[in-house]
Amino acid sequence: MKTRQKDRGVPEPHAPWNEVVPGLWMGGHDWTNASGESRPVVVGKEFGLVISLYTRPGHGPDPGIDHLVAEIPDGPLVAAQIHTVQQLARTAARAVQDGRTVLVRCNAGYNRSGLVIAQTLVHLGHEARTAVDVVRQKRSPSALNNRLFEEYLNTGLGVTCLLADLDMLT
Repeated sequence: MKTRQKDRGVPEPHAPWNEVVPGLWMGGHDWTNASGESRPVVVGKEFGLVISLYTRPGHGPDPGIDHLVAEIPDGPLVAAQIHTVQQLARTAARAVQDGRTVLVRCNAGYNRSGLVIAQTLVHLGHEARTAVDVVRQKRSPSALNNRLFEEYLNTGLGVTCLLADLDMLT
C-alpha cells in the first residue's frame, strides 16, 4: 500500500514533534535540524500513548508504551479508514483529558497525523476550521497540505464516512 505522496514539494519539519495543545503532540519519522541535515525521529518513553499512522522499524516507541498502529494512505480514504481516524481521535482526546501525553505521528508529521490531531481537537471542543488553523500554527504551515483531509474535517468525519460508504455502492 502506498502510504505517502512525495510530490507535494513540502519541506521536512524542523522539529521531531510539536505540542499542539497541552499533552497532545504531532510528529513524524524524520526532521531537519538547524544545519539542514535530515535526522530520524525515534520515540522512547517521552509519551504515554503513541498513535502511528505510518511505521518504520527502529523508530519506537519503547516496549511498555501504549502504541496504536493504523496505517492509512495520504490520499482518499474509504469509509473504514475514516472510521478508524474517528476512533483514534476519540482515544487521543480521552487520553489527553485523563492527563496523559499523546503523540500522533505519520511519515512527515503533516497530513495523516494532522487529520487525527485536528479531529482530536474537534472532540476537545474546537470547531473544525479552528482545529486546522491550530495544527498549522503549532506544527507547520505545511501541515494538512492534503486538501482532501481538510475537506473531510470541514464536512465532518461522520458525514464524510457516510458519503464514502455511498461511493462504494455506485
